Amino acid sequence: MNGASKGLDPRFLQELKQKNDIIEIIGGYASLDKKGNNHWACCPFHHERTPSFAVNQSEQFYHCFGCGVSGDVIKFVQEIENTDFMGAIRILAARAKMEVPESNFDTERAQQAKKKRDAIASIMLDSARFYLSNLYSGDPRAEAHLQYIDNRKLSPTTVKKFGLGASLDFFGLPDYLAGKGYTRQDLLDSGVLTETKTGRLADSQAGRLIFPIINALDEVVAFGGRLLEKTDFAKYKNTKETVLFNKSKTLYNINLLKKLKRKQTIENVIIVEGYMDTISLYQAGFENVVASMGTALTKEQARLVRRYSENALISYDGDFAGQKNNLRGLEILKDEGLNVRVVPMPEGLDPDDVVKRGAAAYQKCLDEAMPLIDYKIHSLERKYDLKKTEEKRSFVSEALGVIATAESESVKEDLLKRLRDKTNITYHSLERDLRAKEKEKPKDAPQEAFEQTRIAETSGADKTVKAIRFILAAKLFSTPYAKAFDIRELSFENAEHKTIAAYIRERETAGERIRPSELFEIFSEDSEELNAILNLNYEDKLSGEIAARFFSDSVRALQREAIEREIAEYNREYQAVTGEDERKAAAKKIAQAVRRRDQLKK
Repeated sequence: MNGASKGLDPRFLQELKQKNDIIEIIGGYASLDKKGNNHWACCPFHHERTPSFAVNQSEQFYHCFGCGVSGDVIKFVQEIENTDFMGAIRILAARAKMEVPESNFDTERAQQAKKKRDAIASIMLDSARFYLSNLYSGDPRAEAHLQYIDNRKLSPTTVKKFGLGASLDFFGLPDYLAGKGYTRQDLLDSGVLTETKTGRLADSQAGRLIFPIINALDEVVAFGGRLLEKTDFAKYKNTKETVLFNKSKTLYNINLLKKLKRKQTIENVIIVEGYMDTISLYQAGFENVVASMGTALTKEQARLVRRYSENALISYDGDFAGQKNNLRGLEILKDEGLNVRVVPMPEGLDPDDVVKRGAAAYQKCLDEAMPLIDYKIHSLERKYDLKKTEEKRSFVSEALGVIATAESESVKEDLLKRLRDKTNITYHSLERDLRAKEKEKPKDAPQEAFEQTRIAETSGADKTVKAIRFILAAKLFSTPYAKAFDIRELSFENAEHKTIAAYIRERETAGERIRPSELFEIFSEDSEELNAILNLNYEDKLSGEIAARFFSDSVRALQREAIEREIAEYNREYQAVTGEDERKAAAKKIAQAVRRRDQLKK
């Protein structure tokens, strides 16, 4: 069983899955189209235009033939909602109106971890309500907060939608939470309170305008706060990372983006830097917006965006060009399969400034969004003074390095023409320099050569793995030609292959139906081999005369390999012994193994 599920009653898990049909659950996140025995969709976990994500309703599991992900309904919720196993259990149990048997948790440590998480989640929600009530309490200290909101032209509807609030002093929140029964340690661990030098608890966001940070599950996980007057302190500050909040895995407004996707297809996701940019754009009608909260983008954030759209529009402020950390963040988005375009902002302005001029003014900026490679050259141009000879030469050299990474010759040609127009250097000179750059060997070439050699050397092993995968797939999906074959006739070296074969043997011995979906409860982590085996259940690869013949050939090939290993072992044994009787016995074993091998060849 999955390590996370050992402590839960198997009957509970079975009932939970029965009450949460995988088609209904996945259908809430992706548009499914029934074809044959499966429902198909574009994979919600990677960018693709042709549907390769299959959901098997009868067996209650999904598998993507593009990126290889697979799992049951629990695993799907765990991945799509970016939560852990028990988080997925709670979501599905709430949907099915089932009580989670908390007392059956795997270990005492797990119980304590859940208790801690629940306490902090409750503290965050109570704090959000407290801040919100402060804003409209009539307290004179809230006037500055309301004035700021009015200056930013935010409507009451917008304020309510984003749950904005006010911290009025250092000790109002601690006094409020004190009456809720929370422990001192939980209050400190939540990040909403801090400890003064005298040991008193204080509001970590004292005096600031409060922006609740809400995850895709609609949980308040942290707070951002903005100072309302100039001081030596940072203008914006987040509460610290906790068991609920990891900044690198969170995007501001992801909760409303998720709701938007359930209403319509999201063509692109606008990524901005801060809270106010997000709120202002949302109010102006650009609801497909999230914020990275001022940090360089991470892989986890890129994958989060990709769940909602394959297209990302980067809309940072006008001073963004040339900032290396931000450019690396854009590369991360591209590496995760997103189509990245950068929205140019007027110098010194941010999206909030532009949208104040009207939605049309910001839409004009979106319409001028440029591909990432164009933006890289644009940022280089702003980095150098092209009127100075040395700086122009540095610009040309770096720009050619960028152009060399273009994915097509036509893009390279277009960029070279633009570079020619910017620098007044002839196209042919630029092209020659580009070709010279392309011929430069990358530093990791020796490693690449090593990898190619290693792959070539393991080609025989690859054939064996392919045969094993095909045999296990044929048995898992109960193909007619594999039914009579006893999997015990083969031995397996790979631990994952052994586990799958053991499951098949167990079901066949008990006379029970083999269900591939049950393997997701056996493997505690993603199994690359299981995913590769499930890949074979696609486009009739397992059916027909050719498949039946390949199955037989694969079985014989593996049996021959096993016999060859036996012969090699007997030969070593023959060489090691010195007594005549021992040598005769070893020779007899060799002869018998050779006869079995020859019979297989026939």
